[in-house]
Amino acid sequence: MADCCHDSSSSGMENDDRFSRLDKIIERYKGKPGALIPVLHEAQMIFGYLPEEVQIHVAEGLETPLSEVYGVITFYSLFTLKPRGKHTIGICMGTACYVKGAPAIVEAIEKELQIKPDDTTDDGLFTFTITRCVGACGLAPVMTIGEDVYGRLTADKVPDILKKYEG
Repeated sequence: MADCCHDSSSSGMENDDRFSRLDKIIERYKGKPGALIPVLHEAQMIFGYLPEEVQIHVAEGLETPLSEVYGVITFYSLFTLKPRGKHTIGICMGTACYVKGAPAIVEAIEKELQIKPDDTTDDGLFTFTITRCVGACGLAPVMTIGEDVYGRLTADKVPDILKKYEG
């Protein structure tokens, strides 16, 4: 297998043991149909996101065109090209949540964290995303932080909820 990423001094990842862990995953899936998505999923679990160096490494390891790797990453919302915060905040903008006030929740988060959707706070604590229906329409509007769900939300509750995750 090509050693694409270990010799690049500009990446800062040349001595990164995460690549050897990724190599083991690639070897486990190599040659199996549908290998790309599980390999990318495990790579993202290792690295936290899928930077270009990781994409190249996966493409070469699975003997898959880099364009296909990039296409899968950008198609599926599970994957990210940017580092994520410790906590991911999702605001549901499905119809029920939207109608019941989700835009005001988005504004409250933007004001409180000083970031826009799809951004991460400078301290790496929060990543803010817009989601589609989370299946809790009866609790609209809904915000998720990791696995935690906050329903019947109002903008004034946002600061206190976020404080719980700052510690």
